Amino acid sequence: MLIGRHQAMAALRADSGGRLERSAYTLLSRIEAEGPMTIGQLAEAFGLDTSTVNRQTAAMLRQTLVERIPDPDGGIARKLRITDEGMRRLHHDREWSVNGLASVLEDWPQEEVTALARLLTRLNRSIEGKEGRSWPRPGGPAEAAR
Repeated sequence: MLIGRHQAMAALRADSGGRLERSAYTLLSRIEAEGPMTIGQLAEAFGLDTSTVNRQTAAMLRQTLVERIPDPDGGIARKLRITDEGMRRLHHDREWSVNGLASVLEDWPQEEVTALARLLTRLNRSIEGKEGRSWPRPGGPAEAAR
């Protein structure tokens, strides 16, 4: 709870203007990891109702964070692809989050930071196992969690 609250309060104090909503950040991160995806694929990936994902992606389309494209594999459904603006904002917000966490951990010894990263990776994988949904990682499942 404290991590989430710290992140939310820092976002309110940030002078960045136009930070992504949490759902947009999460969906964009998944599309970045897997490439263009349909609304149905996104709904399945997160265990959400397609109407929920449709509302979230409609907002992202209005903000030009994603665009609809024909399925590169020849499928019937159109896919969502991140635009240059969407990628710029995703990377900006990710850098902001990483820098904020680095600030919190700046006084920690490196071995404790490493241990925290290892334990958070283990926690993420345990959650994924319970939900039956894994997050795609560079190099496959053996890679560390984001």
